[in-house]
Amino acid sequence: MTRARLRDLGIAPGRLPTGPLNAITDVAGVRVGHATLIRDDPSVVRTGVTAIWPRGPEIWDEYIFAGYHSFNGYGEMTGVVWLEEQGLLGAPIGLTNTHAVGVVRDAICAYAVREGAFQAFHLPVVAETYDGWLSDADSFPVTQELAFAALDSASGGPVAEGNVGGGTGMICHEFKGGIGTASRVVAETGTAYTVGALVQANYGSRELLRVDGVPVGQEIGTAEVPSHRDMPTDAGSIIVVLATDAPLLPIQCKRLARRATTGLAWVGGIGANGSGDIFLAFSTANTVRAGAGVSDVQTLAPEAMTPLFLAAAEATQEAILNALTAAETMTGYRGRTAHALPLDRLQEVMRRYRPGLSAPSAP
Repeated sequence: MTRARLRDLGIAPGRLPTGPLNAITDVAGVRVGHATLIRDDPSVVRTGVTAIWPRGPEIWDEYIFAGYHSFNGYGEMTGVVWLEEQGLLGAPIGLTNTHAVGVVRDAICAYAVREGAFQAFHLPVVAETYDGWLSDADSFPVTQELAFAALDSASGGPVAEGNVGGGTGMICHEFKGGIGTASRVVAETGTAYTVGALVQANYGSRELLRVDGVPVGQEIGTAEVPSHRDMPTDAGSIIVVLATDAPLLPIQCKRLARRATTGLAWVGGIGANGSGDIFLAFSTANTVRAGAGVSDVQTLAPEAMTPLFLAAAEATQEAILNALTAAETMTGYRGRTAHALPLDRLQEVMRRYRPGLSAPSAP
């Protein structure tokens, strides 16, 4: 069966409406780019870089508010000490594999210099998950050029999912994982706001996987679809990036980032000891110009945050599931294979638990 997004399969979790693309790029100005590296010689490599631009090139001197949350800290996200101190994001965000965090971080600094960025120094945000089961991570295949390619290719519109960019070699709930995205729209104080999520999903055990509350991981067990059982099932990570056009201050961005935990839990993530579950949220509504003495900003009332919290949870949940339904079976390092979630079986299981589920034709 051709790979598809969750809603193409007739499965639509949550209550809130999606944005037009059901993607993080539904937040105006957000752009996403991928650079994917798949090769078998001189080493077997299944890796890449994903770049998220919160705004266009003006991000270098028109900063936005952001905040982060570490649900379980067995992982890395650079730049968060300064982010916690300042609450400002002034560069694109990078996602890659564990051993390439430094390379991508340095590449964003070099990219800023190449573009003549106003900043005197650079502390970009780059996060990782480990792809060493499918890719020879110790060959250090990610280069500055690959990171530049992800940054240069970023665009609005639909976002490629599954085995792309930083998600190329990732595994999720013992199925092939990777990049996924989704969005939700809420109406608050008479205005519509969008919350978009992009995930790099590389975590979780099979038996905990749930799709809209249905125990899919128990129904499609390892006897039916083999697992990578020679690697501890609590080892792995997930990075969640949330974007919104709601006017939030840094502390509100941090509060929003925490709600990715709820969406992760709905799918079956528990923040296992060996999992790096780190979340970032940013708002595009306010800008702080570098060197400006005073900036006029707006903020959403605290009691108006609750609908955004639900949007963040729902978008995170569906982004993870989109990563699973988009990803294809991949064979990589040492002949290891990560099998894709079988979509026909997913539909069959869902219809058994949800008799009213629509059953569209296979895409």
